[in-house]
Amino acid sequence: MPKPAPKPTANKQSPALKPYDAKRNFAVTPEPRGEPSGKSAPQLSFVVQKHWASRLHYDFRLELDGVLLSWAVPKGPSLDPAEKRMAVHVEDHPVSYGSFEGTIPPRQYGAGAVIVWDHGSWEPVGDPRNGLAKGKLLFKLHGEKLAGLWELVRIAKPGDKQDPWMLFKKRDAWARPLAEYDVIAALPDSVIAKPLGPIEQRQPRVNPNLAASAAATVSSPSELAGAVNAPLPATLAPQLATLARAAPMRGEWLYELKFDGYRLLARIERGSARLFTRNGHDWTDRMKPLAAAVQSLGLRSAWLDGEIVVLDDDGTPNFNALQNAFDSARTDAIRYFVFDLPFADGYDLRQVPLYARRALLKQLIDGQDGDAVRFSADFPADPASLLSSARAMGLEGIVAKRADAPYVSQRSDTWLKLKSSERQEFVIAGFSDRAGSASEVGSLMLGYHDADGRLQSAGNVGTGWDAATGVELRKRLAKLEVPASPFAGAKAKPGRWSAKRPAGEEHWVKPQLVAEVSFAEWTPDGQVRHPVFRGLRSDKPAHSITRESATAAAASPVAAGRNPRVGSVKVSHADRVIDPTSGLTKLDLLRHYESVGEWMLPHLRRRPVSLLRGPNGVGGQLFFQKHDDPLSIPGLRQLDASLWPGHAAMLEVPTIEALLSAAQMNVIEFHTWNSTTQAIERPDRMVFDLDPGESVAWSRVIEAALLTRTMLTELGLQGWLKTSGGKGLHVVVPLAPRLAFDVVKDFSQAIVLHLAQTLPSRFVAKSGPANRVGKIFVDYLRNGPGATTAAAFSARARPGLGVSMPLHWDQLPALKSGAQWTIATAREHLSFQQADPWADYWTTPQTLTAAMKALGVAPAKLAKTRLSR
Repeated sequence: MPKPAPKPTANKQSPALKPYDAKRNFAVTPEPRGEPSGKSAPQLSFVVQKHWASRLHYDFRLELDGVLLSWAVPKGPSLDPAEKRMAVHVEDHPVSYGSFEGTIPPRQYGAGAVIVWDHGSWEPVGDPRNGLAKGKLLFKLHGEKLAGLWELVRIAKPGDKQDPWMLFKKRDAWARPLAEYDVIAALPDSVIAKPLGPIEQRQPRVNPNLAASAAATVSSPSELAGAVNAPLPATLAPQLATLARAAPMRGEWLYELKFDGYRLLARIERGSARLFTRNGHDWTDRMKPLAAAVQSLGLRSAWLDGEIVVLDDDGTPNFNALQNAFDSARTDAIRYFVFDLPFADGYDLRQVPLYARRALLKQLIDGQDGDAVRFSADFPADPASLLSSARAMGLEGIVAKRADAPYVSQRSDTWLKLKSSERQEFVIAGFSDRAGSASEVGSLMLGYHDADGRLQSAGNVGTGWDAATGVELRKRLAKLEVPASPFAGAKAKPGRWSAKRPAGEEHWVKPQLVAEVSFAEWTPDGQVRHPVFRGLRSDKPAHSITRESATAAAASPVAAGRNPRVGSVKVSHADRVIDPTSGLTKLDLLRHYESVGEWMLPHLRRRPVSLLRGPNGVGGQLFFQKHDDPLSIPGLRQLDASLWPGHAAMLEVPTIEALLSAAQMNVIEFHTWNSTTQAIERPDRMVFDLDPGESVAWSRVIEAALLTRTMLTELGLQGWLKTSGGKGLHVVVPLAPRLAFDVVKDFSQAIVLHLAQTLPSRFVAKSGPANRVGKIFVDYLRNGPGATTAAAFSARARPGLGVSMPLHWDQLPALKSGAQWTIATAREHLSFQQADPWADYWTTPQTLTAAMKALGVAPAKLAKTRLSR
């Protein structure tokens, strides 16, 4: 339960609120005056206000000492502990500001709309005033959207003009990965207009696994959620990391150094330890001192996973030194950096989240004597800085691991390796003698296996070893010499083979030895550039060596093997980018349609729909679907075939679930007919699509919309406005469904002709790019039978993924483009809507009789005579 609030200090002069008052003209702004709270509330309040000023941001406010301490958070709070959000400390606000919603007028400080996004009570952990002074404030929130433990940390440096802090969620039962749940996008509305009630009363804690990790005080594997009582397996294949081009962009990841050594798994049974390579070879007898150190951890049964290295005097791993330690049988210098704990004391921990496994592992290792077994620490620095540091230290790179991922005995995208330079293992296929010293190796011929298992050449390496190593390599390779090249498609050299050849001549060998090589890059013909030999690897078989290629999975916001749900729909390929210009993904598209579903459905129900599908995103092939097909979309309704005789049955999107299912099947746009199933042959709307030609300024498009509205008003008709989501605007006139399509289409053409004849410098009545240069074509062709228009709130399959957004005419002057809102921003715009701008659209069916008479066009004439296009 929240603790009682500390009593506010007396502040009659309110010096803390003077900066607040000085920035505001209270004769103009509706904001409350800067008066301190004079009463002691039973609980301290907090509020998060969503503020669309020059740009959208969130104001995070905590009540203390009679005022609201305030931070401006550009991206808003996140429930993901990995998402550390910038929070700029601003002037204190009065406590009464916590209930303020409204619009701050133009030319006033903070001009723009404000809503209360969340509110509730907060309780400090420790002394809040001391925490503020030290720049580290820990606290709990009890709101309608936010709960649990949070922290504000000052990051300001001397000389900073602002006072920047970081706001982030601490790991606890209320934490959730951003990839699975974005609270900002999922709950964008005012809690005053749409109250939710305290989150702690309406739903259980969302992530109980995180609670144990938060305190990091678990003393037994049995306390970890996900632990399963199970016998210790005799063998265990390690989890392997996938090579990635860049660090992950979203989600919670842990970053460790990539050690320059050998992978090693330790199996402990009845207190006795055995050491195994990644391929299951028992190396216990080769590292008896290390086996004893593992046993000293005091575990009765366990599997440990880590890397063995030999450290230089400066503490950096030395791969050659590790190899020499085995060759000289002096393995007491080997150190074991352990990074995972898949099994422990009778429990299978593979389904326990990584961070919880590591929390227990760290406790086990930190308490032991000696330094042969060490915990592989993760680092809080950003991955780019960490990788740069690894490069400067001569380390191989870093490993990124998804914090909530299970342990899997295979290569996975929840472990990603990022290398400071190109580096991998190669098969040695041959060698040449060193000029001037036939007892030494001059160069090594390198290879790797392709997808069919054939050995392909990767070039030669001739540096990276000293004279003694060169002699040892020559001795080992000479024992493997063969007469023919092992590379795919190669033939034996002509003439009698002999082990004695001139210096520099190629010697082929059985492809059994594996070399670790660093290099600058791959050449276009598949050779390594500027390679350097790092050492032999005895822990990897030659037949397993393939060419490593970096995956783009590092940019994925969705953990591998996980298909997130949006509503009731499981999203496959959720991280696939469908718009490269913005980086928006398929998951973003489904979340958009889920968020606008209640607004969009009235525009879809009982109306035939055409679906624009884009399996490869906006840059790939797009195609329309108007009828059902073998790849049926769940939830779509097939309409009665008699509605459109001579054609296949049409489709309808009747529910939000059907809308999401369609998006899951790569539908980007939804286009609807101008009639409903109740009167399929008689349209209930007339659409004017204002389509600007090349070099038309946006101000001309706004002007054209106003002129179109004026024209309709003179005809006694009301039109409703929406963006097209593309280049232009749509003006929609609701109709009583009484006239046939041909009549409505011809009348809409007559209106467009009148506009073009009256203002030929602005409008053109003929379609085609050549006709529209410098002018606007008001497209009336969308009013024919079977013609469709992008539905309100539909995304558009164009760069940026704009959205067709309904507007009030008063909003037109401030509009900047027909694609002003995208799937990333549309729902945010709707959260500030005080009223539905199309609320009266549904109750304003209009007839065209008077309008036709005013334009001098009779319905009978329209029905009989087509106007020239």
